[in-house]
Formats: sequence, structure tokens, C-alpha cells
Amino acid sequence: MKPGKAGIARIIAAAGFSWQGLTAAYQHEAAFRQELILGLALVPLAIWLSSSGIESALMIASLFIVLIAEIINSAIEAIVDRVGSEHHELSGRAKDMGSAAVLLAMVNAAVVWIFILFT
Repeated sequence: MKPGKAGIARIIAAAGFSWQGLTAAYQHEAAFRQELILGLALVPLAIWLSSSGIESALMIASLFIVLIAEIINSAIEAIVDRVGSEHHELSGRAKDMGSAAVLLAMVNAAVVWIFILFT
């Protein structure tokens, strides 16, 4: 973003960069595509199976958290790979932690769905 942008111009520019990030995640990350497709299939199911707006919101939000974690994980992997291809303990740890974030987001989504659907 160019220095000096303010107000609506800054918001529009930021939205453009965000769109580029979503596009890059879709184009380059198979896991993101799979989670997005699953999420798109589950959103109508969440609306149909839930008994309130709050339940629907929680179920759908848990799916968004998975996508957010996947994008952050992909960003971590990209920057680690950009820095260097040689094996380094900290690089491996960063990638493992990003992957763990995605796993925890998936467990969170499963727990939310199970509690809402079966309690």
C-alpha cells in the first residue's frame, strides 16, 4: 500500500490485498481448497440442523476458524520456505506449530458441532 492513503482509499486497497491472499490460498493450497469445499457444504447443513441463530452462528464460525488457521499456517510455511530451504529446528517448529493450529481449529469445529447436534 502506498504511503498517504487514508479513509476509503485505504480500505479499498486493503480489501484488494485481502482478496489476493484468499485467491493465493485457493490457488496454491490444496488443504485450503478442501476445507473451503467442506465448509461450503456444511454451512447450509448448519442452518438446517441448528435450532437457533446462535447455534447456526457458532457452527459456521467454527468453520471459518478452520479456514483462518489454514491461511495463517500457509503464510507461516511460505515465509519459512522463502527464508531458506535448509533444515533448521526453528523452521520445523514453526511449521509444526502452524499445523497444530489447524488441527486445534478442526477439533474445535468438531466439538462445537457435536455439542450442538447431540446435546
